Amino acid sequence: MDKLDQLDEKFRDIDQKTETHLEGLLWSKPITYWDYINTDALLNLQIQRTTLPDEMVFIMYHQVNELLFKMVLWEVEQLCHTEAPSTDFFTEKLRRISRYFDMLTSSFTIMGEGMEVEQYLKFRNTLTPASGFQSAQYRLIEFASTDLINLIDYRYRTTIDRNTPYEHALEHLYWQAAGKDYHTGKKTYLIQQFEKKYKQEFLRYMEEYNTINIWRKFLQLPDESRNNKKLVDAMRHYDYTVNVTWVMGHYNTAKKYIESSMGPQEATGGSDWKKYMHPKYQRRIFFPELWTDEELRNWGENV
Repeated sequence: MDKLDQLDEKFRDIDQKTETHLEGLLWSKPITYWDYINTDALLNLQIQRTTLPDEMVFIMYHQVNELLFKMVLWEVEQLCHTEAPSTDFFTEKLRRISRYFDMLTSSFTIMGEGMEVEQYLKFRNTLTPASGFQSAQYRLIEFASTDLINLIDYRYRTTIDRNTPYEHALEHLYWQAAGKDYHTGKKTYLIQQFEKKYKQEFLRYMEEYNTINIWRKFLQLPDESRNNKKLVDAMRHYDYTVNVTWVMGHYNTAKKYIESSMGPQEATGGSDWKKYMHPKYQRRIFFPELWTDEELRNWGENV
């Protein structure tokens, strides 16, 4: 009866009749694993463009990446939209997020060791001009993690501040260097299509997280919490994992396949992939205030 009273209260709160919902249970079928997970739909999302078997590995691996990015965003959004997160809550969310990126980092062996070079060099040409560069979820993770200044191309940071219009900041984000000729200002087809699809969402996210990104939420904590070793360690681990360890896993995998080619050694999107990806060039750091001067100087150097 206690459960029925609770149900009655729940449905009254949303102006619903308890009897109607209870009667609906008479006709509902039990849930199955495959219906709950949508297994059939999920397993039919892998569509090859070639007949080469290892392309399927490539497709599934990147789809797994996107699912993990979604898991990261799920945790980030909870953390950033919590009015006054406790130290324990903050630390636990960062640990969850870091575990997802730890998994992403270790999983690069699937790509690095799990495909035949000869097959990759054949099917990659059918992917042009698509590129992993075009992962919108990864960009959203960056926007929600740190102040925009830390995502600006290193060459332009002195010209941009917190009062800079979001659209102007977007034009000078570090990844623009991979899709724009800075001598002519012309954007590649790769980035034109990327922005056509996601530009408005990016601008909305940039504004939404301007004052509630992970770094800003950290600054809102009391002094005792900001000096909590477990929390600071979690912040540093997340920063280093995303911007050095994971990036270098991606870099070394790309290096193996791209440099095995006898032709032009560039990514499928045509970018200068080494300077775009290697952390020592763009120096992407979410929380620079949590690192020593020496650590900042050597960022990405010894990996």
